[in-house]
Formats: sequence, C-alpha cells, structure tokens
Amino acid sequence: MMINEIDSVDWESMGHAYGPASGVPGWLRGMASADPGTRDEAFNNFYGAAHHQGDVYPCTAASLPFLFELADSPATPDRGSVIELVLSIGRESLDMDPEGVYFTPDGTESRAHVDALAVIDGRAEAFVRWVRDPDPLVRRPAIEGLGLFLGDGVRAVDMLRGLLAGSGMVERLLVVRTVATVALRDAAVHGAAAGWLDALAGDAAEVPEVRLAALVHRARCAPGEIGDAVVPAAVGLLRRITPAETGREDEASCRAGAEPDVAAGLGPSPGVPPQITAAFEDLERDGRAHAPTTSLLEALHTLLDDRVPERTVLLAEQLCSADPGVRYDAIRMTRELIGQWRGDHTGLVVLIGGCLLPGDAYTTAAAAEALGSLGPLGEPAREALASYVEVARAEHGPRVWAARDRLVRRAHQEAVRALARLGDLRALPCVLAALDEGADAWRAVQVAGHLAGAAGDLTPRLSRLLAEVDFADASQSMSAHAQVSALRELADPAAAAALAGAISAAVREEQWHTAAAALNALASFGPGAALALGVVRPLADAQDLHVRAAATAALWALEGEAADVVPRLVELLDTHERDAAAEVLGRIGPAAAPALPRLRTVLTAGYEWTRVYAAAALWEIGGTAEAPAVVETLLEAWAENDATSNHVLACLSRMGPAARPALPRVREELMLLRRSGRFRSISNDEELQAACRTITAGF
Repeated sequence: MMINEIDSVDWESMGHAYGPASGVPGWLRGMASADPGTRDEAFNNFYGAAHHQGDVYPCTAASLPFLFELADSPATPDRGSVIELVLSIGRESLDMDPEGVYFTPDGTESRAHVDALAVIDGRAEAFVRWVRDPDPLVRRPAIEGLGLFLGDGVRAVDMLRGLLAGSGMVERLLVVRTVATVALRDAAVHGAAAGWLDALAGDAAEVPEVRLAALVHRARCAPGEIGDAVVPAAVGLLRRITPAETGREDEASCRAGAEPDVAAGLGPSPGVPPQITAAFEDLERDGRAHAPTTSLLEALHTLLDDRVPERTVLLAEQLCSADPGVRYDAIRMTRELIGQWRGDHTGLVVLIGGCLLPGDAYTTAAAAEALGSLGPLGEPAREALASYVEVARAEHGPRVWAARDRLVRRAHQEAVRALARLGDLRALPCVLAALDEGADAWRAVQVAGHLAGAAGDLTPRLSRLLAEVDFADASQSMSAHAQVSALRELADPAAAAALAGAISAAVREEQWHTAAAALNALASFGPGAALALGVVRPLADAQDLHVRAAATAALWALEGEAADVVPRLVELLDTHERDAAAEVLGRIGPAAAPALPRLRTVLTAGYEWTRVYAAAALWEIGGTAEAPAVVETLLEAWAENDATSNHVLACLSRMGPAARPALPRVREELMLLRRSGRFRSISNDEELQAACRTITAGF
C-alpha cells in the first residue's frame, strides 16, 4: 500500500502554517485509526496546519496521493471525511490563480495549488467510483468532486443525471447543484444542462425540493436572465413542501441536538469570560442549517441581490412555511437582508415577531435574538416580545431567566434583552431578577443601559456589581467594561462613587483601558460627579496617555475650567490620543481658541479619522470662518473611508447652512438602497439617514 511509503517523502523539507511538516505523516496515519478521538485529532491538526484557513502548501499537495488511497480503502473508518478533505483542497486550489506564484509562511515560492490540481485531475476517476458507494457520507462529497474534476463535462452530466433517481434527498439536491457547476465550467454542456434543469423545474411529478433546486440552479447558470416569474415559482414550490416530505427525524429532538450542549446553571470554564463562551456557542449554532432547502434559498437570495421587493416576498413565504426548519433558517436570512438593505421592513419584522411561540423555545430564541439586533427597526415586534415575556413568566415562574431547561432559558433571555433594547420597562422585572440573583447577570448588564427610565432601580445594582470586580483578574475586564458602559448610558450621577472606586482599583492594577472607560462615564455626568474630582485630577498627569486623555476630558466635564484643560489637550494633539483630545476641544467650543492653529495643521494628518475629529473641533471652536476647510476635510474623509460617515454627518448637521457644499453628497447618500456607515450597523445606518434628512430639511 502507498501509505507504507509515506516515510519516503521528505516532509521535513516542506512547511505548513506553523513550521516544518514533519507531523503530516502522523496525521495521515491517524486518519485511518480505529479510534474516533485519534481520527478527530488527526483531521483537526491537518486542517489547522497543512490546510490552514484553506491554504495549500507543498505538504498539502504531497498528502493527496495518500488521501486518495485512504478514501479508496474499505479499512478506512471515515472515508467520507477523507474525501471532504480532498474536495476542500481541490476547491481552494481551483480558486487560486493558475498562473500565480504564492509564498509559504517561511517566504518560499510555491505553486502547490497547481501540483494539487494535477494530482486530483490524474485521479478523477476515483470520484466515479465513489459516487456509487453504498455509504451516503462517501457519495455526497464525491458528487461535487465529480462535477469539479472529471475532465469530460458531457460524461459528468450524464453520470450525474443518472444518479438522480433512487438517491436520498440530500444527494438529489447535490446532483442538481453539481449539474449547474459543470455547466458553468464547461461551455460545451451549458445548453444541454440548462435545458435539463428547466425541464426538471417544471416536472409536476417531481418532489418540490428537487424542482426548487432545479429552478434556483437554472437561474445560477444565467443570473442575468432571471425573470419576474422566478420568485413566484419559488414561492409556489415552497408552499408544497411539508416537514414529512423532508424525511427528517422528529423536529424537537433535532432542535435540541442543534443547541450547544451547555447545561443551564453551569458557569463558564475557569478564567474564561462568559461572554467568550457564549460567542463560541453562537458560532456553533449559526453554522447549522435546519432544512435541506436552506442552501438553495440562500443561493437564490444571493442571485437576486438588490431586488429587495422580490426577496421580501420570498422571505415572507419562508417565515410562514409549514416546515419549522425553513422558518428557523429564514430568520437569519431576514436579519441579513434588513442589515444590508434600507427600506420599510415592517412586514418582515412582524413575521419574525410571529415566530415568538411559547411552544417552540428553539425558534423563539433565534427570533428574539434577531429582533434585538435590529435596533429601532424591531419596534413593530414590541408587543409580541412583551407578550412572550409575560407568558413565559406565567408558565415557568418569575425565575424563568434562570430556568433549568436551556432552550426555555435562552429564549426568555433573548426576548427580555430585545424588549429592553427598545427601552420597554416591561423587561425590567427580569433584568432586576438577573442582577439580584446572579444567573447570567452579564446578559442583563448588556441591556440595562437601555432602560434609563429605571435608573433608580438599576444604578445601585450595577454599582454593586462593579464594586465586586477583582481588577487583578484580567478575565473580569469584559464584565467591568459592560457595567461601566451601562452606568454611563443610564446617566445617573448616583453612580459617581462606584465609578470613582473602579477607577482607583483599575489604576492600581494597571487596567488602563478600564480606568479610561470609567473616567469617560464619569465625564458624561458633568458637574453632578464633582465628588470624584479627587480621583480624577491626579490622573490628568498619568503616564498612560489613554488614561491621561480621559482624565483631562473628565476634568473639563466636572469643573468646566477651560484655562486648565485646553493646554493639556493641545499637548495631547501631538500624541496617539489626538482624536480624543480634538473631540474634547470641540466640546469646549470657542473657549478652546488657543488650540485652533494646531488643529488646522492636524487637518493634513494621514489618518482620515484624525482629520474628521480635527475638522469637527475646528467648526465648534472657530465657527463660520473655518467652514470651507471643515466641509472639504469631512467630505474627503467620508469618500476615503465610509466608516467615518456617522461622525461626518453629525458635524455637518450641526453646521446648518454652512454645510451647503455637502448637500449633493448628502442627497446621494439618501438615494442609496444598500446600508452604509460604520460596520453597516442597522442602528448606525438609521442614525446616518436621520442626520441626512435633518441636513436636507434645512435647505
């Protein structure tokens, strides 16, 4: 067997993502182990190093002959995973420039992707054998490999069409997709393949899932020719799909299995912030599809792109599907559409609210989480959220926030959090219970700041939690930051003492970023936090520049003595904290006039964000005389980096008539359908549009 020749390869002369490839032969042997743990470790190591993030190294290409042999051997316990690895290497190699020269981590030139394709192409007949294998886990990746690597496109299409009858649903959908893949890579078969897909889509005797696949992949073959009939046809087919036709197991058990296996009430691993643990759980959850048609519908949405009205019709049908899996996956797709495109999404938001069902905690959690991410656009679902929270408390008791059933627990928490983000005080009893009892309190802290109307109840509790933080433990910094942020949002000066204590403790443990965050929170209270001046004033001379800048800003907010802070801020303009310094100078206004000469020079800085902060400060301090340079700088920065848009528009909005030269660009922004602004956040983009409307209304 070739695997016995593995040591004849000079692996030591090759490298992977983390150094010499001497471990590769052991990983290849491990893939053939009878022990599942050994196999998992071998695959993980290979993917993590020899195929790191899809990279193809010389050792990756050199592994392929052995991988083909493993996949062919009946003695290999997990042949399907081996073929999936071969397929992944092949796909990545196809995506690379065939004429390009790449470099390994040690700087060596490499054309390993060409070598890898040569090996796969030379062994492409293996895919012909594998697609007939009795094991469906072998057949599935082999189907895609057949379409990508069998040189004769006519033969590939004929073979694929022959596989359609008698296969399981997953394989049948793969066959249809792969026929389209062959059509796209081989012009000689494009017409025949497209015709077959057309006929299959219209075959009333075929099951709706396969017809839907044919419809979508026919559109994929010619995306420029998608007509008005495609979406209505897709909707009609979706209406014919029922859970029984999918052949899946019991839905409830499927969903329970899809939820990360974290028992309610158990804390995170020692030293790991609970926010990090939850983030990994979210990644695991988000990577799952719950219906065979999910990838088809995702592909159709990608093809439709900016045809938002048609996509909205399609999503509305998905959200109302009789198949719970289709509904569940539609929530994420709807969230993505709303996050990418502007418009009136009220109907879709209401339909997501309709997925808040007491009898389906799994779907409810996803729906509530999506609504919480929509910012103000979640408003149409407010009453649905409040109703769900009330029903859950009635059914499971006032301690449902900490319910033992992990699905019920998560669904309730996400609904409460989404309701709180709308500023709805009906979320308050649950938030208070979480803060008092400690179970997943960090989740409540994250939304407490939105309930400003209940600051009297929330501020003492958040202050207590902040006082309990051990600043010597770096793993608690995320919690401390969240508590500080919530106190800042509540804007209750009663938190000043707790923040002052946190500042002292953070400085003592050299937790500079936490100290600066608490200083900024204090500054937001203004003179109402003057009792903390004894803590703040010495830090205006701190060695850490981040803390020094925050303390100087707090001095101005608490005392209002421009003569004291302006020289300090001008000095900070020559440091990496000049953006923060410029922002405070702008808040001071005309009293910061001594800073004008230095701010004018900062307008030429290489970093666009620095220019934006300096320009805004110039306007606030110098007024109309500075307007031409300010508008020009803001527009240039906006063109250079769209993430500056919210700051740019906030300043232009304050400028009133002086912002007239920016009017064409502002109007152009309002005409855009795709969301823009910092990180394409929904809330930021809604603020951006509001600022644009304010500016245009002034002319």
